Amino acid sequence: MFDVAVIGAGMAGLSCAQQLRLAGYSVVVVEKSRGVGGRVATRRVNGTRADHGARYLESQGDAVQGLIDVLVDRDILKLWTDTVGEFREGENGVGGEVFSIPRDCYVAPAGMNAVGKYLAEGLEIWSGRRVEAISTTDNQRWHLSLEVTDDNFNKPQELIAKAIVVAIPAPQALLFLKADQGFSPDFLDKLHSVNYDACITVMAGYPAERQPDLSNLNYPWKTVDFRGNSDLAWIGFDSSKRLESPQPVFVVHSSASFADRYFEAKDLPSVGQQLLDRTSEYLMPWLKEPEWLQVHRWRYAFCRNPLPVSCLAAEGTLPLVCAGDLCGGNQIEGALRSGLAAANLVQSLINQIKVDRGQE
Repeated sequence: MFDVAVIGAGMAGLSCAQQLRLAGYSVVVVEKSRGVGGRVATRRVNGTRADHGARYLESQGDAVQGLIDVLVDRDILKLWTDTVGEFREGENGVGGEVFSIPRDCYVAPAGMNAVGKYLAEGLEIWSGRRVEAISTTDNQRWHLSLEVTDDNFNKPQELIAKAIVVAIPAPQALLFLKADQGFSPDFLDKLHSVNYDACITVMAGYPAERQPDLSNLNYPWKTVDFRGNSDLAWIGFDSSKRLESPQPVFVVHSSASFADRYFEAKDLPSVGQQLLDRTSEYLMPWLKEPEWLQVHRWRYAFCRNPLPVSCLAAEGTLPLVCAGDLCGGNQIEGALRSGLAAANLVQSLINQIKVDRGQE
């Protein structure tokens, strides 16, 4: 039994859980994946690492800047580049040019998932555990039922909490937030109104012999944004984040329209190859000839129309608050702010229940 169960170990869930833990509450974070950090993710591949989610951290507001300052001080983050490229197509889509834009980008040499690991320090996290259903108990607590798998069948399959913070994408939350549990139509309608753009990411490694080619380039950027491109959104020279890398590694993010067209494709390597082919047309021709590639699909990469609130509370039930980039937007900055707002709201709701029951 816990004071608060936080569902989701992304930026919002972890910031919320830490705030509550520091306030003296017993907190558990339930995460369906094996790792923490959500889309601030790193994959081990072919003897190296590749950041296939969040590309880097940049100052978007006080929340992210504060996190950057702490992580730089702890040698978890370093300045990767102070200049990014922005590809602008020529007239009628013919040709184009990369323009240099000043921007400070911070990365973790050990992998961007080091950010999530830092935020998770001291928390009780039940990883590899998907919430299947929630209900209420006779003594006015939340009961969470967890999915049973071969990996966790010998672990607890349920937990009890006074309050819940749901810090996952709205469509995933709606799998267990149902009208027959007392949630108002207005609350559920707001969650149903939130839409997301998908993204397909390809990680590609190249022969070590290509390293001199990159060292001889006069480009001041290690990352390029593609504005308005039908297929591409971004490419980054990912291995340049590492202190030592056995080979050049690039990461390419698709546009939302490309992801919509190919998200359900069965032959993912060919989808990744298409992205590399397109990238090679704009940058270096040999980018279409990787030594290896891997593809990852992000179904809920970016919230398209976030709710205009910092967090969303369910009325008429035991304390339950939704948080994350579905509230307020602004990507990581919004997620961190939403998590902190949810923590403050949960504390006030729990305290109000104590008052109502005459416990204070």
